[in-house]
Amino acid sequence: MLKTYAVSLAAGVVAGLIYAVLDVTSPAPPIIALLGLLGMQIGEHLIPLFKRLIKRQPVNLHWFRHEYSHKIGDTPPSSGDKTS
Repeated sequence: MLKTYAVSLAAGVVAGLIYAVLDVTSPAPPIIALLGLLGMQIGEHLIPLFKRLIKRQPVNLHWFRHEYSHKIGDTPPSSGDKTS
């Protein structure tokens, strides 16, 4: 898990260095960029919810925990699959 954060941070630093070398500013102020990321996360999580609602399957706490707890909490899914 720490490796994923390190790679993400390194990619951000490289992007910042490229911006500095090209003498350009960030394409979006930080708060707008963070809101964009939040929107992406919300959109990504709405798709499984809508699919379940369309199939008329129940949306309950058990389903929510199974579907999202490993994505939100960065813990691996109960099946033992590792994402990193």
